[in-house]
Amino acid sequence: MLHVALVGNPNTGKSTLFNALTGMRQRVGNYSGVTVERVEGRYQGADGRVVTVLDLPGTYSLSASSPDEEIALGVLLGRAEGLDTPDVVVVVADAQNLERNLFLASQVLELGLPTVVALNQVDAAQAAGLKIDPVELTLELGAPVVATVATKGEGLELLKQAVAKAPSLPRAERRFELPAAAAGALRPLEETLAAGGLGESAAAMEALRLLAVAEPGKHLAGIPGLPAAVARARAEVEAAGLHPRSLEAEARYGWIAGVVERCVTRTATGKRTLTDRVDAVVLHRVGGPLIFVGLMALVFQAIFSWAEPLIGWVEGLFGALGGWAGSALPPGDLSSLVVDGVIAGVGSVLVFLPQITILFLFIGVLEDSGYMARAAFIMDRFMRSVGLHGKSFIPLLSGYACAVPGVMSTRTIENPKDRLATIMVLPLMSCSARIPVYTLLIGAFIPPVAVAGVFNLRGVTLLAMYLLGTVTALAMAAVFKKTLLKGRARPMIMELPPYRLPSVRSLAMSVSHRASLFLRKAGTIILSLSIVLWALATYPKTEAAPGTSEEAAQEAQLAGSVLGRLGHAIEPAVRPLGYDWKIGVGIVSSFAAREVFVSTMGTIYGIGAADESSTSLRDRLRAERDPETGMRAYTPLVAVGLMVFYVFAMMCMSTVAVVVRETGGGWTGVRWASIQFGYMLALAYLSALLVYQGGRLLGLG
Repeated sequence: MLHVALVGNPNTGKSTLFNALTGMRQRVGNYSGVTVERVEGRYQGADGRVVTVLDLPGTYSLSASSPDEEIALGVLLGRAEGLDTPDVVVVVADAQNLERNLFLASQVLELGLPTVVALNQVDAAQAAGLKIDPVELTLELGAPVVATVATKGEGLELLKQAVAKAPSLPRAERRFELPAAAAGALRPLEETLAAGGLGESAAAMEALRLLAVAEPGKHLAGIPGLPAAVARARAEVEAAGLHPRSLEAEARYGWIAGVVERCVTRTATGKRTLTDRVDAVVLHRVGGPLIFVGLMALVFQAIFSWAEPLIGWVEGLFGALGGWAGSALPPGDLSSLVVDGVIAGVGSVLVFLPQITILFLFIGVLEDSGYMARAAFIMDRFMRSVGLHGKSFIPLLSGYACAVPGVMSTRTIENPKDRLATIMVLPLMSCSARIPVYTLLIGAFIPPVAVAGVFNLRGVTLLAMYLLGTVTALAMAAVFKKTLLKGRARPMIMELPPYRLPSVRSLAMSVSHRASLFLRKAGTIILSLSIVLWALATYPKTEAAPGTSEEAAQEAQLAGSVLGRLGHAIEPAVRPLGYDWKIGVGIVSSFAAREVFVSTMGTIYGIGAADESSTSLRDRLRAERDPETGMRAYTPLVAVGLMVFYVFAMMCMSTVAVVVRETGGGWTGVRWASIQFGYMLALAYLSALLVYQGGRLLGLG
């Protein structure tokens, strides 16, 4: 078996090449101890050997200044936990931006590993007037160079052959000379690194890299005397009149300029490319944001409208499955567990899969076409006004569908504080799980009166809930960036790749991987908690009196269950908000997922299988009377306060679990998730209290 690592700059077509090489033979996981996604695949080589391919995170260099770069360097040096040093490294270089891509390639070549350079997107380079000589480039780099067009599958067989032969070829070495004073200053540092277990060539690359970085990186932790050796090398380089932090860049780019001059022939006529012409419109100061808003509106609309038929199909499927299981199993606890616990629990997760898939499909199209980088660029100035990075916008947008994939998509944000701030406010965006709650309460208590002659008060109320969450998310981001996550604002530096048609095959694989990741991480958590809630609502048993209707028996059972008793226990805490114990039970049960509130209220009122459109449930809520005062238990003021509570409260177990993982895992992740849960609960409680008590003072209650 041959182990291959795929490394390259972002937007070089690396993932497309990975998909083209490995097809569907892939599996997705995480690198040990971190949340950076680890994707592996395999193919059978021409000689019959199985070749495993590890798709490393996209990185511009091996400076290890971000989690992705640190992972890439650790894997290539054989210092990543659970992974051996790769047998062959394939550096994917964008032919249109060869000069910049050769910086990473030159670093990898110095590691002393068998290396092949995949010169990708050569067709686009030729269209742009660039002709690159692969043979001359091979001689310059000292490693085989194969021209590829991953989207068309061109050059793949040659690449596989080059990978198979790479271990038997001489290893590449540094192709440029450092100033004599710098080389002398770095020699003791290289010896320190070599004594710490690095090969001679890798130690030379690391020594030069360490002059420019603030921290050595976790992969070098434990090497005796390393900090002192780095400090001495920097001092000697400075004493020689050189700049330690720019020495590597100057040396590498000086050599790269010569390589490009000898290998690249430019035949461009100076005409504007298609990308230039499109960017003139898409990045226009006024038109750009308008186009962006239009595209986002399309995405937003599609998530809710296109998914509806599929959601209905999934609901019908699980309804039929539950009916079949209910008829096949004898009545009793086992049947209830399977139907109400297991099947209903899985269905409550899968019902959101169409929305998640559509969202990931749009994100994939925007990413692969090259527009996503423009979107982040356009939004950067707006996001910076509240202290967030431009890249935060797409995860926040994802939060409208579901916070789980939104939190996961923050991995594209390099700055840890910016990423954390985005994660901390993202659940405030009104996700689709809140819609059943909003719909039930608006339908029951908000009259369908016209507003301004055009709008409906119900629609305006729903819009107000979305705006309230969005504005609060931005405000809380500003608070975090000025307190717990305070840090120097970093300008966004992003390459704008050329526009290209997304590969349908690559897109399908990307969407399926992300969807399966969502199912595996979120589905299991919700399923487990649903079973727990079923047990809490089922035990202890309450015997119904003879002649009691089924609905009344259900209500009595719930009231006497652990969940019901818990509702009575927390009633004093929710009374100031205008809620009784029944709403308290609904709130507690909806910790698994917000929409569980609706079905819980239906069960409480003895209406089996209630949903947000159930007229009976709405009528029962409107008709409910306080047993002590005889007055209406629920009013429009209570309903608005309850909606405000759900706008802010973190009532989603799967989101909590994902936040724990994505903020560092272990106790670090638990601490951030606790802070998030606590501030959102406080915000929800105080806001609902303000709405209810303030409304009463104004005579609205």
